[in-house]
Amino acid sequence: MINRADQVFVLLQHWLAGFAPAVVQPLVLMLFIIVGLMTVFGNCFALTTIMERKILGRMQNRLGPNRVGPFGLLQPMADGLKMIIKEDIVPDSADKVLHFLAPLALTVPVWLAFSVLPFGRNMSALQLDAGILFFFAIGSSSELAVFMAGWSSQNKYSLVGAMRAVAQMISYEVPLVLATIPILMAASSLSLPDIVQAQSGYVLGCIPHWFVFTPWGLAGFALFMIAATAESNRCPFDLPEGESELIAGFLTEYSGFKYALFFLGEYLGLFAVTGLAVTLFLGGWHAPASWLEWIPSWCWFAVKFGALIFLFIWVRATLPRLRMDQLMNFAWKFLVPLALVNLFVALAWWLSGAWHSPAGLGLRWLLGAGLLAVPYVWLGRGLRHGESGLRQYSYAE
Repeated sequence: MINRADQVFVLLQHWLAGFAPAVVQPLVLMLFIIVGLMTVFGNCFALTTIMERKILGRMQNRLGPNRVGPFGLLQPMADGLKMIIKEDIVPDSADKVLHFLAPLALTVPVWLAFSVLPFGRNMSALQLDAGILFFFAIGSSSELAVFMAGWSSQNKYSLVGAMRAVAQMISYEVPLVLATIPILMAASSLSLPDIVQAQSGYVLGCIPHWFVFTPWGLAGFALFMIAATAESNRCPFDLPEGESELIAGFLTEYSGFKYALFFLGEYLGLFAVTGLAVTLFLGGWHAPASWLEWIPSWCWFAVKFGALIFLFIWVRATLPRLRMDQLMNFAWKFLVPLALVNLFVALAWWLSGAWHSPAGLGLRWLLGAGLLAVPYVWLGRGLRHGESGLRQYSYAE
């Protein structure tokens, strides 16, 4: 019974595919996977938009959506209908082809990134030996789509917003990738299911063998989440859409359904990188305790996924937007050097792997924390250098 609950979706798709002729069953299975992924994450998009607005309203002491449907729960449907029926306005001077293709180039590749994520035991659409390389290769296409949107609009606000976005996304991809390298070293594999399997078991009989429960894993998780926030264009890194200075950045000349596709693409990118964080650092679909392993594996993935999405919303409600110089300095002068230091911390952890006792584990933690604390303080002080005094502004009279 437990095994059937854990594999319910796998059994269901094979049962349905069994009604098709044997020749086309692989294609039918592929179709079921595509429809399932688009249905699940399409509904996640709708649910996240309403929950984010509700949570932000609660945290900021105001009302969220409460007019459409009971408790405002039908607000995503109203928003989608509004986007579909809004007029699609394209500037006369715009490059019509690129203007049309940009939102598609952002949204379509993101769906492919979900195909390599293991959402549960035996629940990975593609079993690639280099799945994480495929994930990052797909994610890198978003920079091209954003630049296409800004360039094709023939608008200075759009072009500046696109250049900001490309500079930000390229800058924060570096620490994002560097934060994953210790994981690949520890798992000795580029396959995401293998990385999840490497986090099975428990340390000292009670602590989950998740990579986040190591000093280099905890530091890598923090670096990964910060870089993922910037890659997803989330506050406090939402400078490309700075409405106070760039109107809406590279989205200035988009309206209607094209704008909705950009909105969908950003959330899908957030879901993809959140699923990757769960896979790399939080044990994927593994339970946090042995006595909880009776709960289906896909449930644990969903719980961890939802917790990280709530963390993104919490950060958005809490932190103000950075300046552009602060954003770039933070990436290149703090995150990248600290991610490189974290590689040596992971090496020190691996070399001290013979210390299996509780005291030895404590010494390994102290060693890793000490190796991280010194560069953390030094790099942090370097960031603040020159920021201690008041900024001077001059205005035209």
